[in-house]
Amino acid sequence: MTFQHIKDQDQAYILPTYGRVDAALVKGRNARAWDVDGKEYIDFTAGIGVNALGYSDPEWVQAVAGQAGAIQHLCNYYYSPENTALAQELSQASGMAKAFFCNSGAEANECAVKIARKYGEKRGAYKIVTLNNSFHGRTLTTLAATGQEGFHKDFLPLTEGFLYAEAGDLEGIRALLDGSVCAVMLEMVQGEGGVIPMDEEFVKGLAQLCGEKDVLLLIDEVQTGIGRTGSFYAYQGYGVKPDVVTTAKGLAGGLPMGACLVSERLGDILKPGMQGSTFGGNPVASAGARVVVRRVSDPAFLQSVAEKGACFRKKLEAMPQVEYVRGRGLMIGVKLKEKDAHEVLVQCAKQGLLILTAKELVRFLPPLTITQEDIDQGLAIFQRVLGA
Repeated sequence: MTFQHIKDQDQAYILPTYGRVDAALVKGRNARAWDVDGKEYIDFTAGIGVNALGYSDPEWVQAVAGQAGAIQHLCNYYYSPENTALAQELSQASGMAKAFFCNSGAEANECAVKIARKYGEKRGAYKIVTLNNSFHGRTLTTLAATGQEGFHKDFLPLTEGFLYAEAGDLEGIRALLDGSVCAVMLEMVQGEGGVIPMDEEFVKGLAQLCGEKDVLLLIDEVQTGIGRTGSFYAYQGYGVKPDVVTTAKGLAGGLPMGACLVSERLGDILKPGMQGSTFGGNPVASAGARVVVRRVSDPAFLQSVAEKGACFRKKLEAMPQVEYVRGRGLMIGVKLKEKDAHEVLVQCAKQGLLILTAKELVRFLPPLTITQEDIDQGLAIFQRVLGA
């Protein structure tokens, strides 16, 4: 099958919801991928932070293939040993108590919203404060939670009950907590908003404020979680303990999986029939996720992520075309002095490097297992494109 045939199929039969780049990937290993014509790429995207262990990690492949050959899916009326084991391992790695499994970050955030509203139900509190410039998903409710009007305008009316505040404005948030608010929701690093880390003192102050006001602290770790920032979850690097954590992307290493994790005091807030997901906790996805959680939760692995992130930052900051670099670990945003980020993305793909953008920034979310050789070669291509 030729690339042109694949592109024609896409344009004929798939809704045009993505701005495609002219590459059709057919195989990969760790941070390298090959397209239908045999062209090789270094991948700094990891499927937008999904392939935590890179492409086709042998241990992950063995676990997924073995589970697919045993039992691929079962009704959630019955117990799934792979899923129960994953729940225990994920709870231990996160410091949370219990998990609800679903298929995506948006679904996990929907669950978090339901938990928050259930928590506030008895006192009539149903509103949730989120931050301007945030991103929490593409369902109608998670679009409403997203603090960017540009995502709202085409799909009105959205779910009501969301209030927006500025990151860092603790007093502004305090003023909103008038008894009608059941939760505050935020990302530790605003990913789609431009790779913007939260200030540590603001996060600690917000956690204290939520405790004082009996308002739940919901942390969206869909992009920042599973080792991406150098901690298993980013909040662990901030020294706070949330009430609810949402996670997806890297969790199952490339298979669709999301989870909503809760603290001990919320362990029984949802009863049978209040929430569900046909594919949630799928045993094949769970088998893959167990490999990811076991590997990524190793302190030595997390240290390697932090070291690789520091290497990226040092090399990028030395490039004369770069205005600044921000982010945490292997979640990196690069502001260019002159070149357009999207045009750089297109030119990098032509030269064998896959990258992302976030607003006006170039964004890198490479596999956590990327080698130093691939970092150096990928950045050499990036530098060449910037200098062209």
